[in-house]
Amino acid sequence: MIFQRKIGFDNDMYIEKQSEQILKRVDEFGGRLYLELGGKLFDDFHASRVLPGFKPDSKLQMLLKLRDHAEVVIVISAGDIENNKIRRDLGISYDSDVLRLMDAFTSAGLFVGSVVITQFDGQPAALKFKEKLMGLGIKVFMHYPIDGYPYNVRKIVSEDGFGKNEYIETTRPVVIMTAPGPGSGKMATCLSQLYHDNLRGIKAGYAKFETFPVWNLPLKHPVNLAYEAATADLNDVNMIDPYHLEAYGISTVNYNRDVEVFPVLNAMFEKIEGVSPYKSPTDMGVNMVGYCITDDAVCCKASHEEIVRRFFTTLCDKKLGQQNDKAIAKIESLMNQAGISVENVRPTVKAAITKSEQTGSRPAVAIELPNGQIVTGKTSDLLGAASAVLLNSLKVIAGIDDDELLIQREIIEPIQSLKTSILGNHNPRLHTDEILIALTMSAVTNENAKKAFDVLKELKGSEAHATVILSQVDRDTFRKLGINLTCEPHHESKKLYHK
Repeated sequence: MIFQRKIGFDNDMYIEKQSEQILKRVDEFGGRLYLELGGKLFDDFHASRVLPGFKPDSKLQMLLKLRDHAEVVIVISAGDIENNKIRRDLGISYDSDVLRLMDAFTSAGLFVGSVVITQFDGQPAALKFKEKLMGLGIKVFMHYPIDGYPYNVRKIVSEDGFGKNEYIETTRPVVIMTAPGPGSGKMATCLSQLYHDNLRGIKAGYAKFETFPVWNLPLKHPVNLAYEAATADLNDVNMIDPYHLEAYGISTVNYNRDVEVFPVLNAMFEKIEGVSPYKSPTDMGVNMVGYCITDDAVCCKASHEEIVRRFFTTLCDKKLGQQNDKAIAKIESLMNQAGISVENVRPTVKAAITKSEQTGSRPAVAIELPNGQIVTGKTSDLLGAASAVLLNSLKVIAGIDDDELLIQREIIEPIQSLKTSILGNHNPRLHTDEILIALTMSAVTNENAKKAFDVLKELKGSEAHATVILSQVDRDTFRKLGINLTCEPHHESKKLYHK
């Protein structure tokens, strides 16, 4: 049985159109182009969730066409290093992601020239990270806060503004500015480079390779609202681009930080060439996403699901001390604007809670398979709820009777003994990674276990909800399987320390 997720986006068309527009922009500027990359370069999972059919590495595939002319500069905020900011889709810190990105870019054939630490104001963790990078032979440049940014244009475009920043030494005509996540300072870094290039008599230009918000979709389109939900912690706001409306009489969508910084960009270009090539923030962007949506209803539904997922993620982050009420209120407002609720968007929530109530309020998990069927799992003496729901889901996909045992007790019990008697764990129940290893072992002699193992990949694109915050191990396993997981903001126990 093969479950296919509905597609609403033409990825091949996107690569063709976006590549064409980027090459056009390179030709327009001639000498050097600073290309700010909005979103993730090769693992844009947010885009793939809200635009079913978008492949996470689409941007990489386009940029590889420019590999002989391009270099990558990775930008990270000193504040994000100091605060140990985490990439939620990967579960790793931003500074760790810089190293991961460098390895990935290099392996793909792109040249990584340097790392820029922005907004540096003496943060000890940022200094330590700089030393680590330099010890690895990586060039590091420091950029500093500017009082009045982005409004005090006169100071920003001066020796006391961008002039304080270290000049990034680049060797190729196309400089791709990317970062582990939003708010890292990519645009400010590009503008700083334009300032320094101007002092050196180097002709240079700027463009933004972006994905969200989608300029030619309505302001309150679910795809754009989902972007606001994704950046709720940054308090980004989508808005009608006033400069574009004034220049062309056409309403387009941009977001507040680009609109705020546009006067700075105009001032920069006027100093370089005497006139700005752009009349609006929308002009700065290269974004063909809106032209490649083939089924709007599919993308709207996917975006509604993403907003609700972000809502639960933010609730759990607050429980873990990583978020505040403002971000929660922001996403609740977005849900109201979209006309959605948890109940009408995420049926796994009710299914998981009902299963928990039926089993004495023990933790439970529900999975909605790509075909819409919902499967539940309960906590037992042998398995945690997450492990149970994985096995139950694989039975449904493989067409195996619910009463059939995929893994014999004789295989599970020795693993439990290893965990408790030798490794010193208090919880004997098998986590998801352990149950998948046990399933692999069973598949050698058990035909049904083999069938279940063979359909593991078909779990990708499923939606899951747990009545408690699952362990990091379980969350990581669901992510690796491509299952979109949300959790109620409750711990399984009342202990103060949770792994």
